Amino acid sequence: MKQPINIAFTLYEHMLFTSVTLPAEMLRAGEAYAKRHLGPKFRPLKLNWLAQHDTAIENNLGMQLSPNGDLNMLAEQDYVIVPSIWRNPRPVLRRHNGIAIQLASTWQQGGTIIGVGTGVCFLAESGLLNNHPATTHWHYATQFERNYPLVNLKPDFFITQSERIYTVASLNALADVIVHLISQLYGVAAANHVQQNFSHEIRKPYEEQRYLEGAVDKHPDEQIAAIQFWLKHNFATDILLADVAKQFDMSYRTFNRRFKAATGQTAADYLQVLRLENAKELLANSNLSIQDVAISVGFNAQGLLTRVFKARLQQTPSEYRKIVRKKLFF
Repeated sequence: MKQPINIAFTLYEHMLFTSVTLPAEMLRAGEAYAKRHLGPKFRPLKLNWLAQHDTAIENNLGMQLSPNGDLNMLAEQDYVIVPSIWRNPRPVLRRHNGIAIQLASTWQQGGTIIGVGTGVCFLAESGLLNNHPATTHWHYATQFERNYPLVNLKPDFFITQSERIYTVASLNALADVIVHLISQLYGVAAANHVQQNFSHEIRKPYEEQRYLEGAVDKHPDEQIAAIQFWLKHNFATDILLADVAKQFDMSYRTFNRRFKAATGQTAADYLQVLRLENAKELLANSNLSIQDVAISVGFNAQGLLTRVFKARLQQTPSEYRKIVRKKLFF
């Protein structure tokens, strides 16, 4: 068996239990799917619950979470999730200042850190966010800005990414980051499976809602960014990419080369994903027929829409519509 992927949760009093239990259950669901489908490429998860003391952490609902290790293990983790804190985080930060120190070690050893809500304060205390973007729960944003003036706070974003540091402002945003993480660990099919089973509503893809440090529409090529903007507003029309290249004064060959270099995908793939995401939204939130959905997003025919769904989501549009219109939790 391959080496496990180590994912730790920092535990402390007054934490929001859902910011620990939700990502843990989503990760286990992604792992279970990957175990069935990835074969020899599969790597198991090892979830670690790390705390300053070995006593169980309680909440006011009468629930408990028991640590299986201490904070010294944080440096060994591939990923660390720092949960949100109820009410004023300052007393918890003072009692657990070792977490900030250990998070710095996690980063130095190559680990990825995800801060949730007011739990982002631990990342700020560590200094890892100095001169980098971050977000936090809206209720604490003003105080956060006063306490951490060196952090580039982005209160209008629910997700920020600065290399291997993610911050999220809400549980919904955390779920989106976990889906993104599962796609990185186990592939798009596993991520889609988890998203469909834990979140029946259509959500924007992670890449469309994050603040990515240093990004200009995800890359520095301003002309390609302008083309992306144009495609986002015209995807439903009959588009010939050769004509788009000509419209922006590029040869088709140069257009394809620069688009792939800037975005990591071909223009054809980019356009197909735009149409697919909008088709998913219509399937969930409208009563349009499958044929009408296909035409509305620029696929021109139901058969083409179905082929794209099967290739990218491993299901038909009808199957997708049935799933997203009812809640499934398992």
